[in-house]
Amino acid sequence: MNSQPKVVAVIQARVGSSRLPSKVLRALGGKPVLQWVVEAAQRAKGIDQVVIATSTESGDDAILELADGLGVEVVRGSEDDVLSRFLLAIEQTSADAVVRLTADCPLLDSTVISQVVSLWRQDPVTDYVSTTQVRSLPRGLDVELATAKALRQADERTEPHHRAHVTSALYEEGAPYARAALSFVPRSDHYRATLDTPEDAELLDALVAELGSGEPVWRDVVAVLDARPDIVALNAHIEQKALTEG
Repeated sequence: MNSQPKVVAVIQARVGSSRLPSKVLRALGGKPVLQWVVEAAQRAKGIDQVVIATSTESGDDAILELADGLGVEVVRGSEDDVLSRFLLAIEQTSADAVVRLTADCPLLDSTVISQVVSLWRQDPVTDYVSTTQVRSLPRGLDVELATAKALRQADERTEPHHRAHVTSALYEEGAPYARAALSFVPRSDHYRATLDTPEDAELLDALVAELGSGEPVWRDVVAVLDARPDIVALNAHIEQKALTEG
């Protein structure tokens, strides 16, 4: 009998987006953005299962169709209460911990996902492991892991931003959770490689034109951004939404 804790990668995805509708289905390097994220999760070591968590809105039927084509299980729940979707995924997969990935981050590095999972597997008493507590990678390469137990406790919180951001109750000021952080030097967190606006889409297209459509490596992403200020300038003025904005 396998006594190893079960780790499930849960990719949150929906077509509704205020700044760039249907962004997760947008083509990038010949395949949908969401497919990039699924493939990164599938390559990562220590992941036992990959699940897409989307909403029950009819527009998200397109995500179900793509997931079926990729052979990935889907759970569907509230559009706005994303935490409830993760708890549904935990229930349906019997996960002991979940890796939270967002479908608008196509350049995720599977090695970084593997490192986060490995760190937790070596000390599973830890409630939360991430690359975001001490930001050092470009925005869009973020990886978080949270235990099922901690997220069930977080479910007691009713603030809208905690429901939308899934893990924020675990790392807020004064939170009683054991946490570990993975950081990289030199820092490159001043760069932005996520997909939320048309300008972000331009930057990702330019990056993939330089990198190719193979497996993304964070060092290669940073090397291109370091060498190409013209690419960086494409979305340098975009401001990330505040946590409380949802």
